[in-house]
Amino acid sequence: MTATAKAAAAHAPVARVLPLLPVAHLDREFDYLIPSDLDVQAQPGVRVRVRFSGRLVDGILLRRLKSSDHEGRLSWLDRVVSPERVLTPEIEALVDAVAQRCAGTRADVLRLAIPPRHGKVESEQTEPVPLPCEPRIDEAGWSAYLHGPNFVEALQAGRGPRAVWQALPGEDWCTRLAELAAVVASAGRGAVLVVPDQRDLDRLVRACAEVIGPEHVVGLAAGLGPSARYRRWLAALRGTARVVVGTRASVFAPTPDLGLVVVWDDGDSSLSEPRSPYPHAREVALLRAHGTGCAAVVAGHSRTAEAQALVDTGWAHDLVAARETVRARAPMITALADSDQALARDPGARAARLPAIAFAAARSALAAGAGVLVQVPRRGYVPSLACSKCRAPARCRRCNGPLALPSAAGPDGAGSPTCKWCGIAETNYRCQACGGRVLRAMVVGAARTAEELGRAFTGTPVHTSGGGEVKAEIAAGPKLVVATVGAEPVMPGGYGAALLLDGWALLGRADLRAAEEALRRWMTASTLVRPHTDGGQVVVVADSGIPTVQALVRWDPVWHARSQLAERAEVGFPPAVHLAAVDGEAASIGELLEVAELPASAELLGPVPLPPGERLPFAGDELEPDEVERMLIRVPRADGRALARALAEARAIRSARRSSGPVRVQIDPVRIG
Repeated sequence: MTATAKAAAAHAPVARVLPLLPVAHLDREFDYLIPSDLDVQAQPGVRVRVRFSGRLVDGILLRRLKSSDHEGRLSWLDRVVSPERVLTPEIEALVDAVAQRCAGTRADVLRLAIPPRHGKVESEQTEPVPLPCEPRIDEAGWSAYLHGPNFVEALQAGRGPRAVWQALPGEDWCTRLAELAAVVASAGRGAVLVVPDQRDLDRLVRACAEVIGPEHVVGLAAGLGPSARYRRWLAALRGTARVVVGTRASVFAPTPDLGLVVVWDDGDSSLSEPRSPYPHAREVALLRAHGTGCAAVVAGHSRTAEAQALVDTGWAHDLVAARETVRARAPMITALADSDQALARDPGARAARLPAIAFAAARSALAAGAGVLVQVPRRGYVPSLACSKCRAPARCRRCNGPLALPSAAGPDGAGSPTCKWCGIAETNYRCQACGGRVLRAMVVGAARTAEELGRAFTGTPVHTSGGGEVKAEIAAGPKLVVATVGAEPVMPGGYGAALLLDGWALLGRADLRAAEEALRRWMTASTLVRPHTDGGQVVVVADSGIPTVQALVRWDPVWHARSQLAERAEVGFPPAVHLAAVDGEAASIGELLEVAELPASAELLGPVPLPPGERLPFAGDELEPDEVERMLIRVPRADGRALARALAEARAIRSARRSSGPVRVQIDPVRIG
C-alpha cells in the first residue's frame, strides 16, 4: 500500500505513542495515525516503530484516541513490532510514578521494566495449570511472631496488609515467604518476591516450588539468556506463573491482579539500580503497593532506617517475635576488642590472629563435629599494615608507599613488611606518628586468614567463599569456612560457631550507612549459626561498648534502626528528609541549578567529593575523579515531589539546549559519602 493510498483505521484512528528516546526534553507523548491494516494489532501496550525527526525509533503505544489535539498533519504509525501487549495499565502507572519520584524519564524506567523482545518465544503458547485450592502453611511458623497469624488471615481475606517483618535468627525465611505467596496465589492473584542476588533467588524459587508447585513459579534475573528471561517474563505477563521471584528489576514484573509484593533484605546495595534513574527496589515496591492496594512486606534479619520509618509513620505494621522467642532462637554472642591484650598466649591462637575466646569457640565447635564460619571483610591477602599502638597507616621510609606483609609469612604469621611501591623490605620499622615499632594488619583478607587458620587447626579442612568463587551451600561437618561478607554459604543444620573478624573495618567505613551495614552483615552471618541451646556461639571482634555491637549481642535490630533513624533526623539525612545528589563537572552542576526552580525549603550542601570508589560514566567514557563534584540538595519530606519535578525539568532544559558535560541526578542515593 503506497503512502497516498493509506487509509486510517475506522475506530479510534489516533495512536498516542511514547518514543523511547534517550534525551530528557523529549520525554512526552506524540500522536500518530493508525493505518487500517494495523487496526487489529495496534492496541494499547504494544511495541511500535515510528518515524521521529526523519528516523525510525522504538516506542510504546499508550492509548488510542478518536482525535488529536495536534493542529498539524499527523505522521503514520510505521509498524507494530509485536501484537504482545507488554505494557499493562498498572505497570504504566508505576513507570510514571517511578520517573516522577526519581527525577528521571519514562523511557529509562521502561528499559528497566520491559526486557528486550525475543520473537520466537512470543509464538510459544503455554496453558495455565490450575492452582492448589488450599495452600500449605506451617501455622506454628507464623505463630512465633506477634500478629503473624493475623497478617496471614488478612492475606487470605484478600485485604492489603503492609508489614515490616523481622525474621528470627535461624528462620527458614524462604519457606515463610513462599507460604505468603501461596496464600495469595490460591486466591487467583499474583505475588512478586524480590531478593538481592542469585543465591537468594535460587533458594526462594526452590521453596516456592515445594509449597505452590514449580509450574506456578518463575525466577527472573539479569544473568538469564535473552530467550529464557523473556519466556519467564511472558509467563508472568500472561498469568501462567502467578509467583515471580527475582532480583531488583523483577519488582516491575507485570503479574496480573497483584496481591503481594515482598522485598527481602532491603539494606543490600544490590537492590539499588545502578542505571538511570537509579530507583531502589524497595521504593518501587512501596509505590506499587500504594498504587494497587496490594499487600506489601519489607523483610530481613536486620532492619534499615527506611523500614523503621514505615513503621513509625504507620504505613506498615511491625511483624516481630517476642523477646523470649528471640533469646531462645539466637546463638550466644560475645564481643571483644581486637587488641594485643585480647590475644591469647596460646601460640596457635596468636598465629591464627584470634583472641582466646574466639579460638576456644572454634575449637569447641570442631570437637563437637560442627562447622565454623569465619567472616572477613575482604578476599585476598593483607593489603596494608598499621601501627599497633596508634593505627596510623604504615608507610615506607624511602618512598612513603604502603607497607604490606608478603604472602609467604612465617609460621607465626609474621614476616618483614615490604613496600608495595618500591618493593624494599622494612626490617626496622618505626611509626612516623608515635614511634611505635609493632605492626598490625589493617584488614586481613580471606586467603590470608584461611592460611593462618589452617596452620592453627592442623588437619581441619579449610574452605573459602568469596570473589569469583562464592559457595551457596556447603556440606555439614567439622570444617572451617572462611568467607568474605555477603558470601557466607549455608550449612545444613547450622554452624557450631561463627567468628566475625575485623569488625572495626566495617564500622569504620566513611559512609552514612556504615553502622547499619555492619549490623546487617553480622546478623546475616550469625543467623546461619545454631541456637545457643544447641551450643551455637558467635564471637564478634569489636568493642562491646559500641551501640551497633550491643544491638548484635542483644539481637535487637529494631532498637538499632530506631536510633539510626533518630540520628539521621537530627543531622538531616534520609529517610528523615529527601536528598538529591547532583554529580558532574562544576560548570554543568552550576548550569543545572541555575535553571532549576527548586522549592523554597531547598538547602544546598557542597560541593563535596564523590563517595570513595564512585565514578561518573558518560558517553561510554568516564571523567577523572578530580573533575567531578557532588552537590547535595536537601528538602523536607513534604517537598520531595517538588524537588524531583524541579530537577527533572532542569534536566529537560539542559537537554533541549544540548548542553555539554554530564550531570547525574539521584534522589535519596544509597551512598551519600
